[in-house]
Amino acid sequence: MKYQSPEEAVKLIHSDQSVFIHSAAATPRELVRAMSDRSPEIKNVKIYSMHTEWDAPYGDPEHADSFDINAFFVGANIRKAINEGRAAYVPMFLSEIPKAFRSGLVPLDVALISVSPPDKNGYCTMGVSCDISRAAVEKASVIIAEINPHMPVVMGDGVIHISEIDAYIDVDYPIYAQQLKEPTEVELAIGKNVASLVEDGATLQMGIGGIPNAVLQCLTSHRNLGIHTEMFSDGVIPLFEKGIINNREKKSHPGAIVSSFSIGSKKLYDFLDHNPLVRMLDIEYVNDPVTISKNPKVTAINSAIEVDIFGQVCADSIGTRQYSGVGGQVDFMRGAALSKGGKPIIAIPSVTNKGISRIVSLLKPGASVVTTRAHVHYVATEYGVAYLHGKNLRARAKELIRIAHPDHQEQIEKEAFSIFKSI
Repeated sequence: MKYQSPEEAVKLIHSDQSVFIHSAAATPRELVRAMSDRSPEIKNVKIYSMHTEWDAPYGDPEHADSFDINAFFVGANIRKAINEGRAAYVPMFLSEIPKAFRSGLVPLDVALISVSPPDKNGYCTMGVSCDISRAAVEKASVIIAEINPHMPVVMGDGVIHISEIDAYIDVDYPIYAQQLKEPTEVELAIGKNVASLVEDGATLQMGIGGIPNAVLQCLTSHRNLGIHTEMFSDGVIPLFEKGIINNREKKSHPGAIVSSFSIGSKKLYDFLDHNPLVRMLDIEYVNDPVTISKNPKVTAINSAIEVDIFGQVCADSIGTRQYSGVGGQVDFMRGAALSKGGKPIIAIPSVTNKGISRIVSLLKPGASVVTTRAHVHYVATEYGVAYLHGKNLRARAKELIRIAHPDHQEQIEKEAFSIFKSI
């Protein structure tokens, strides 16, 4: 059914149903707004989503009786609602969320998605976000779509025929985009340290932000790199255009960039559009550590909020305050460790913007451990690289203190001594 307005389309959502919202840059802005405006007409609608973009008005205080929000990842648009108790965070590895949909552990009634216009054979694509959304579309009883000419046509698992869509509206607005900032001096220093660990022929996993961008900028002398990653942004394009990223030595999907979603600028979306060398695949497959490990020299580059001297990584909370989510960090840290020649790396600035050390003797009270001390091999800051794998706790502490900010090293060493009785 074609509807003239999002307000008409979202009338297919009823009280006590569960609704999935398409992820990241593919968030269907107009359908989300129209659904939120139905409050207080509808009650107890369960919302499930990964990271979404644009505003999330369903999380506003006046809609608390209408929506029960469950976020598998906490972005800026829902963080306040989470920490004020109007929404809840669901900690799960991203690789396991599709299984929760497919098994019925998390039942879905409606999926709100954004797709590219149908081709001559009636096929649309879910564009820049396949991730957990593929499984959601498979299991939802009702699929409501925005058909947007700005959504790139992306090959992979996100193909959907127009006949599978129960209701749709035509929209015409640029999908969510963001420009990467130039890396800071600290980020570039970290990038150089991480790049020193990357070997020719490596398969890379990285996220978005200053540090991943800095690492990519420092790989211009490398050869035959590949990409198998949860997500990527603009930073891969220059290396791809220079032939440095050619995916030639990958064992899984040789020749192709494999990802699950993407966020970046219009340049990135133009790069993705009809590109036969990019595959957006189901995150249950992409983030499976066994799948990851099939590629050579998998170098997984992830970040954190803080790392303690035991090697425990807190990546999703500041104390008890939920900041982001478990995401795919553990999926790729483990997958890289299993890969022949693989390197799992945590890369962080040594201090916060306020000068607080990110390497600590003990995590903040209530902080969650995303990646355990047994998973961590490398930790990099602007002051160097610590190698922890196979080392005892005292040796780990020494390694991490060595790459902490000089202003904090003495204090951390004193605290370490009180814990281990020697250092």
